Amino acid sequence: MERDDKGKAWWRTALTAMAGAAGDDAAALARIAVTAADKDLDDLAVTLADRAAALAPDDAMVRADRRKALSSLVPRWHFLIVRDAARNAAYRAALERAIRPGDRVLDIGAGTGLLGMMAARAGAGAVTSCEMNAPIAAAATRIVAANGLADRVRIVAKHSAALDLEADLGGRVDVVVSEILANDLLGEYALAVMADVVPRLLAPGGRVIPETGAIVVAPAWWDGLEKRSVGVVDGFDLSAFDELDRHPRQLDVGDAGLALAGRASDLFAFDFAGGRSERRGRTTARLLVEGGRANGVAQWIRIGLDAETVYESRPAPGAFSCWACLFHPLDEPAEPGDTVVVDASHDGVRLRIVATVERAGAAGGAATEVTP
Repeated sequence: MERDDKGKAWWRTALTAMAGAAGDDAAALARIAVTAADKDLDDLAVTLADRAAALAPDDAMVRADRRKALSSLVPRWHFLIVRDAARNAAYRAALERAIRPGDRVLDIGAGTGLLGMMAARAGAGAVTSCEMNAPIAAAATRIVAANGLADRVRIVAKHSAALDLEADLGGRVDVVVSEILANDLLGEYALAVMADVVPRLLAPGGRVIPETGAIVVAPAWWDGLEKRSVGVVDGFDLSAFDELDRHPRQLDVGDAGLALAGRASDLFAFDFAGGRSERRGRTTARLLVEGGRANGVAQWIRIGLDAETVYESRPAPGAFSCWACLFHPLDEPAEPGDTVVVDASHDGVRLRIVATVERAGAAGGAATEVTP
């Protein structure tokens, strides 16, 4: 980590010097912005890209480099989540039930601004949407204005932890809505965010969307696992290289080659509304294999938007979700009647799974450890 920080500091110094030498050369500034984005210097990339565009708004090459720099700072899943109609409908229904006329709403992780605009349409008097990614915050501001809601929805380019209760919100809010959930529910720091926001920014009796979340697992068979194996190539056994393949595998929930091979079980459940979920946990689930063989454990999420609306990214043929299924391969396939023992733990951010096969009538087996 120290080496990474020193490397970024070196690049920041070098690129800042190059930008100074470039002066008002828009093309040079745009090229430097692309390099800054490549080196994860997000703030510098945005500053230089915007400066280049201001100097040469009609230069096609400058516009292309600016777009390359800024788009590289935006995770691709932002374009997927807004296409998940079931997710959108679930959030819309929960917002319409939660919001009372004139309510003040905090939207954490503005993204495109969609949830904030839904909240305004549901009757909120004022919506503050915070977004720490500068290019996304700027785009969301333009989107809100284009939809005629700039008088009620305000985009604040900050992380929720940096929000000032009075300066940014004007006091405690009535509703907190967020969609900062990773494929394993934890990876976007949802627990830490809600533990901070609920007691600090939410009014007594306020509502939180989503209220709850759960990490779910089931034994499964994925026929793509063997196809992913390097195996024998040109007469040479390269199978040891398989250990370096990505674990867990990230699959579409509607993957035609994925089939559940037993009942699902909740590993962990979280209370977002209370803002008091355990920041660490450990549990064991015993999954009976039935209805087919299993060569892994499928993991997905379920969120309770409120008491009436539940969204689940459960794998099924033809299903669609903006969240992926995480497939944890077993060392050896489990047969019907066997039990897959899933030992799981989390530290509030990372989910760790160790899956062991217990043969029918026996105990023990090879373990596969996966740390997303």
